[in-house]
Amino acid sequence: MMVLTAFFAGLVFGLGLIVSGMANPAKVLGFLDLAGRWDPSLALVMLGAIGVGLPAFYLAQRRKLSWLGAAMQLPSATHIDRPLLLGGLLFGVGWGIAGFCPGPALVALGMGEIKAVVFVLAMLAGMWLFELVARRR
Repeated sequence: MMVLTAFFAGLVFGLGLIVSGMANPAKVLGFLDLAGRWDPSLALVMLGAIGVGLPAFYLAQRRKLSWLGAAMQLPSATHIDRPLLLGGLLFGVGWGIAGFCPGPALVALGMGEIKAVVFVLAMLAGMWLFELVARRR
């Protein structure tokens, strides 16, 4: 049942990314172009996601088990530190350059977008490099 639920949630998420245009780098770059031809439509997508997510997280924090019986594992970190700021900065720069973030990139990869192949390979290389550096510390 967990696998089926995960599949359904991923399917809904992927379809939402396609319908909203978030799997289209040109649409995302239009949203990030504040000084040029700004496209505010993705802000509405984000507000919609927040509107769905906030009540869900509020209810989830009061539960010990999910509806499927799995232990609730919500984030517990509350402080803002240097790694968080640096990671956010790198994420934002990558998003601004490529027009992809990980979820939409995987959706675009599934749609056969060549740019997504390059992005996902670079993302995996970055993850590998981070793990390599983190292990040496």
